[in-house]
Amino acid sequence: MKKLKVGAVIYAPRVTVIWEMIEKFYKDHGADIEPVFFKDYKLQVDALVNGDIDVAWNSPLAQLDARLRLEGKEKIGCMRNTDRDRRTYLVVKKDKFKEVNDLKGKTIGFGAIDSPQARLIPINHLHKNGLEFGKDYEEKRFDIGVGLHGDHVGGELDSMKAMLNDEVDATFCLDLNYDAWVADGTIDKNAVEVLDKTDHFDHCIYTFNPEVSDEDIKAFDDIMFKMDYNKEEDKEIMDLEGLTEWVPGRRDGFKQITEANEYLDNFIEGFNSGK
Repeated sequence: MKKLKVGAVIYAPRVTVIWEMIEKFYKDHGADIEPVFFKDYKLQVDALVNGDIDVAWNSPLAQLDARLRLEGKEKIGCMRNTDRDRRTYLVVKKDKFKEVNDLKGKTIGFGAIDSPQARLIPINHLHKNGLEFGKDYEEKRFDIGVGLHGDHVGGELDSMKAMLNDEVDATFCLDLNYDAWVADGTIDKNAVEVLDKTDHFDHCIYTFNPEVSDEDIKAFDDIMFKMDYNKEEDKEIMDLEGLTEWVPGRRDGFKQITEANEYLDNFIEGFNSGK
C-alpha cells in the first residue's frame, strides 16, 4: 500500500490522539499513513476533491458532498459497525402528543444547521409525515459546532434540554445519544417518550479520491479490519473512536441524507457557499 494521506476533522481534542494511535497501528502492520487535520468538513472535502489528501474520514453529509462534487466517481472504504443502521428519535414529554401531525404549529428543536442526524434527516422525516419545513412548524435551532456536521453534539444536547425545560415542544436526537443520556441521567426516561423514529441511515465512512487504486483501498481496509476489540491495545483505540468492529462500507445507507439534501434545495451547496 502506498502512503496515504488521511483527512480527519478535529471535532474534539481527542481526535489527534486517536489518529496518532491509528498511525502507529498501521506502521505496526507494515504500512504508512499520514493524518491531515481540518477544522471543518468543507475544508476536508475541498482537499479530497483537489487531491491534497487521498482519503477522508467523512460525515454522511461530507460523503454526499464529495459524491456530488466528484460526480459520483468517489470511492468508499470501511466504516464502524456503530455507523450502520442508525436512527434519529423524535422525543417529547410523556403523554403530551400522540402522533407526529400533532406537532403542526408547534416549536420543534433541532441541533446545528448542518447536523445530518439532528436537523437535515429529521426535517425530511417531518416532510414525509406531512409537515413542511418553513410552513407547518417553527424551527428552533441550536447552532453549536457549525461546520462539524453534528459531530459536536452540543446543539443536539441543548435542544434536548430545551425540550425538557418546555422551551420547545419536541426535539430530535440520534438513537445512540438518547440511550447514553438516559443511562447517565441527563434524560429521565419516565418523563419523556419517543414519539417517532426516522428510517435507518448510515453515518461516517471513509471516502477516497477516485485516483486512489482499488488495491490501495483494499489494503487500507484490510489493515483496519485487523483491529481486534479483544486485544487491550486495540480496544483503547476502538473505545475512543466508538466502535467494536470495522466493517465494509456501503452506499445504501446514505439515501436519507441524499433525500434531505434534495428536499432542502441542495442544502450542502448553499451551506458551503455561505448562503
